[in-house]
Amino acid sequence: MCKLESQKSVDDETTPQSEARRGSHVRPMDAASYGWVIGLLPAPELPEKVAAHLAKILPDLLRSEVDERNDWYVEIVCDPLTGGAGDPAEILDEAEKRKHQHGWDFAISITDLPILRQHHVVVADAVLEKGVGSISVPATGGMLMYRRSERAAVLVLRELVSKEPKSHDQAAGDPERPQSRKSVTGRTDRWPLRYLAPIRRIVPQDPDMAVDVRFVSAPRPYAWLRLLTGMMRANQPWTIFPAFKSVVAVAFATGAYGLIFPTLWQLSDAYDPIRLVALMATSMVAMVFWLIISHDLWEKPQAEGSPLLMRLYNAATVLTLSVAVVLYYGVLLALFVIAVVLFVPPDLLESRLSHAIGLLDYVKLAWLATSVATIAGALGSGLESDETVRNATYGYRQLQRRKAAQEETG
Repeated sequence: MCKLESQKSVDDETTPQSEARRGSHVRPMDAASYGWVIGLLPAPELPEKVAAHLAKILPDLLRSEVDERNDWYVEIVCDPLTGGAGDPAEILDEAEKRKHQHGWDFAISITDLPILRQHHVVVADAVLEKGVGSISVPATGGMLMYRRSERAAVLVLRELVSKEPKSHDQAAGDPERPQSRKSVTGRTDRWPLRYLAPIRRIVPQDPDMAVDVRFVSAPRPYAWLRLLTGMMRANQPWTIFPAFKSVVAVAFATGAYGLIFPTLWQLSDAYDPIRLVALMATSMVAMVFWLIISHDLWEKPQAEGSPLLMRLYNAATVLTLSVAVVLYYGVLLALFVIAVVLFVPPDLLESRLSHAIGLLDYVKLAWLATSVATIAGALGSGLESDETVRNATYGYRQLQRRKAAQEETG
């Protein structure tokens, strides 16, 4: 389940040190001769993909932006507990334990869990003395997640290397060196995103977590929206769509049968666009509601859980399923457009509607058939993979990862 990888820095020349280091996952005794060793601890699935991307880009990027005198090495250890722990302090403790276990200089956990502390949406934390940090992938938003994760990793590692927390809060996009310089990766001006997705650096007074430096999303209203879209992407709604194959088959069969009756033709001609939109929206809402109820996807309040976190989980579930249902509806609509064009003769449709017809009439008929089929057929069918749908929710993934972590520890 978990993979271990190593990524060398930009020096391609062969030296005794590089030969000794290449392929090794144990930090050398003389760290100054070899550079810095970073351990990434991603949760499975999306955080693991983000970590794999960081392993490729960070060595060059860190030499350019943090410390150009030393090489950087990145190792990845997939850790189910990073995505199963409900307490962010537990994630940092796990990072410290893994750091000592593997002999790393620094360890950064990468989780797909939202982290909320003191009314802030937390992007990253850093504990300087311990040399550990954490990154919450959803806080980087649903778009440009990889770019923003790069930035978060650089900000955290800059703090861990310097070990000098400032006492005042400041914007996280103001390092000493110019940020518009061209890096060794050849990508210029990597940080203009700070204007679109600002990250604020604070020194928190958190009684429950010993964190020296924290990076939070700003401004707060936009931070919550970015968090929600990031949670939706972490749920990966496109992975649900293959489970809709049986639903598409039942719905298409139901709608195709309705196409043989002229009543549906006349209704599509009589309905205005507003009514068609309302019917489409009703069918989609019904589909999302049915998926939540039939698969028990709604998170219930728990005594030890945060009510705000549960609301975020449920909002992300609704948004995730909505995206999946929109994809399903689009595929079904395309099928009905083809079916209507192939099986409804233009002269017969014109005689029933008593006026000249065009492409718009076919689209309206397919549109109505799709909505009717979604309500009448899809809601009564079962998905092929109940596991696939449940895995798109935070609560279920946390439960499965905790079980995996317990199995790994014996």
